Formats: sequence, C-alpha cells, structure tokens
Amino acid sequence: MKNSVQRLGNITIVGLKAISRNKLRSFLTMLGIVIGVGCVIAVVAIGNGATKSVENTINSLGTNYIMIFPGAVTQSGARLFTGNSTLTPEDADAIKADCPAVAYVCPTVRSAAQIVAGELNWGTSIQGVSPDYPLIRSWNVDQGDFFTDQDVKSAAKVCVLGATVAENLFPAGGAVGQVIRIKNVPFKVSGVLERKGGNMMGQDQDDTVVAPYTTVMKRLSGKTKIDMIQVSTAAPNLVQEAQNEIDAVLRQRHRIPPGGDADFQMRSQEEIAQTQAQSMGTLKNLLLIIAGVSLLIGGIGIMNIMLVSVTERTREIGIRMAIGAKGRHILLQFLFEAVTLAIVGGLIGVGLGVAASAVVRHLAGTRSRSHSAWRRAWGSSSASTLREKHRGSTRSTRYATSSITPSARISAATMRRNSLSGTRPRIARPSRVPMMTAIVTMAISGQIASNERHSLNA
Repeated sequence: MKNSVQRLGNITIVGLKAISRNKLRSFLTMLGIVIGVGCVIAVVAIGNGATKSVENTINSLGTNYIMIFPGAVTQSGARLFTGNSTLTPEDADAIKADCPAVAYVCPTVRSAAQIVAGELNWGTSIQGVSPDYPLIRSWNVDQGDFFTDQDVKSAAKVCVLGATVAENLFPAGGAVGQVIRIKNVPFKVSGVLERKGGNMMGQDQDDTVVAPYTTVMKRLSGKTKIDMIQVSTAAPNLVQEAQNEIDAVLRQRHRIPPGGDADFQMRSQEEIAQTQAQSMGTLKNLLLIIAGVSLLIGGIGIMNIMLVSVTERTREIGIRMAIGAKGRHILLQFLFEAVTLAIVGGLIGVGLGVAASAVVRHLAGTRSRSHSAWRRAWGSSSASTLREKHRGSTRSTRYATSSITPSARISAATMRRNSLSGTRPRIARPSRVPMMTAIVTMAISGQIASNERHSLNA
C-alpha cells in the first residue's frame, strides 16, 4: 500500500515536471478545451438569459391572458379576412356576465395620433380600454389614478399616459392634471403608467396613451365596433375552460350555427408561450451542438498532442523501463498529464465563459440605457427646436378646458389639414406610431396568414 502511494506520488511529480518543461505545448494542448468549455458556459448562460427575457415579456402581458379579435368571414362561398370587426362592447359585457371562468374583460379600440401639450408634440398609439385593462395586463399606475367605470359610461375626456409619452410631453414631470390635445380634442391626464419596457419585437410598450374606449370610439376613431377583447381568467388552469365558454357565448350572440365558421379568433398567452419556448429551445439546442463540437475538437486536440508527446519521449520511456518501470506506470503518467491538462483547461474555460456572460449582460444593459437616453435627448432636442421656432410669437388662444400656445395651435391645425388632405404631418421629430403590442401583432398576422392559406386550400 505504501509503495503504491509512493509510486503515485512519483508519477504525479514526474507528470507535472513534464507539463511545466513544455509550457507552450501544454498551453496549445489546453487551448481547445478552454475554448470548448468557455463556449458551452457562455452559450448556456446567454440562452437561459434570452429565454428568461422572453418569459418576462410574455408575463408582462398579464396572467391568464386571452385575446379575442376579428376572424375571417364567408363571402360568396370563400373564407376571407376583410379586416372588418364584428365584435361589439355588448359582446364583452356578455362574456363578463355569462362566463364564470373569466375574471376581467376589456374591450379595446386602437388608433394613432399626434399628441400636443404646450409647445411639445409626440406621435404615438391610442388605446381605448376599460378600467379592467391594468388588471389584465398587470400594469400598475405610477402617478395619479386610472379612469373609472363612470368615465367610460360618460365617455369622459380623460387619459392615462405611458412613461415614454409622459417623459417627452412633460420633461420636467407633473403630467397628472395637465391637459393634452389628441386630434384637436382636449384630454385631461389622470395618471401615468409604470414603465414596462420593450416587448419581444423591440417596440416600446410605454409609448402609448390609454383612454376610455367609449371616448376613443365617439371622439377619435368614429368606430362602431371594437378591434379586440382582452380577457383574464380567474385561475391559470381555467384558460381552456374560459375559451370554451367564450366561444359558446360569441357563437350564440353572432348567430353562428354549430359547426359553422366563427367570425372571431382567440389566442391565449399559454399558446404564445409554448410557441416561443419551442423556438427558443431549438435555438438553444443548436448553440449547444456548436459548443459541443468545439469541446469535442478540444478533446481530440489533447489526444493528438499526447500521441506526439509519446513519440517524442521514446528515449525517456525506454530509460524508465530499463531501470524498472512497467508499462502501466508509463500509461498512468501520460494519463495523469492528459487529465491535468483537461482539468486546468476546463477551469480556465469556465472562468472565461462566466466572464463572457457578464460582458454580454453588461453590454445589453448599456445598450438599453443608451437607447432610453437617446430617446430622451431626441425629444428634448425637438422641444428646443419648437421653442426656438416660436419664441417670437405672443398670440394665445383659450380653449374650453385649457390654454394652448400658438405653436401648439399651429401644430394642431396643421395636423388637421394634413389628415384631411391625406398627407403626413411635418413636425420637428418624425412621427413614430407603434402598434399596440408586438404580441398582438404576431398573433393577428399569424392567424391572418393561416386563414388565407386555409381559404386558398379550400
């Protein structure tokens, strides 16, 4: 036993001396393992981070989220998507009253406009919703209050601003209680939503204005139908049950016979999450395969270098065997050298992989902060341009609920003339009118394409 321990000690010392005697060769031998292990660690960390980011984006829509939007209709025997909605606010009321699995319901109307506040203006999306909207989307109010059911019933001219809109219209803060103009209609700001950040498509969810859907329908869009219905179920395990109940209620209200083609479509957050998880899983597996190949190449590199080492050290092996060493002792020495190189290279690779993951995380955070700072700087520059342009103006006009400066009045009048003539308004900052959310866009476009394919096949 004592001799065996002593022999292993001697083999360890000889192996370490052999590694240290050929530093460059040892480093090149470990390089493949370092790169392979580093790639595996970095890929796994980045893949997990991307998956978590997508999960957070999906969860930001709200828990147990279901979307109901217009579907294809049958015209002259053909299934077509006309873009005309058949959904009404009464459908939303019926869903809330007759579907026990449903907790919150929000009729939604979408529009877009240039918003004017004093000398500043900002192009954004307008969402007409109900007071259940923040409960469905898990989106709290940061300042002020959300509008009430009474505001919806009376079509009150109140609104809640997204964080991005509030920053650009009121850089100094104090947006609550101020009056803005949307399509030349004055709205009082009752609150500002919490910052929610970008979605999966990179669009800013905070770049929006929320108002009662009755107000948007009557005063801004002129629509008689709603664009979609957002629903939240009472529990996560009731999503499928809620979809079945909603389908039955809407078929009855729209007088669709059993087995007939529905004029509406539903998508749940669960379906979206599963689709996204499959996509991310495929990407993650692909990256792991690439990293695994790198690791395999590193192992083959160690094998080849050790084979060359055995060939180069034939004289050393012969001398050791001449003084009593056996073949298994020589094998143990070379095996010890290979394992040592693999372990050291693996540890270095782990360190490099962790460092690479930290660098990527830091760069992603810096890019996000730089993007936000750029947006604020752009908005401030536009505001300075407008103030400089209209500094000499002294006229003022008093509106029913607020006093608007000449520059804002000119901007509003220009926007109205441009909207009547069909031309885009010319403002200090190019108008950016994002869609409601990228997830809604993805769902709608996916379903439209699916219906069109089905209609062509039919």
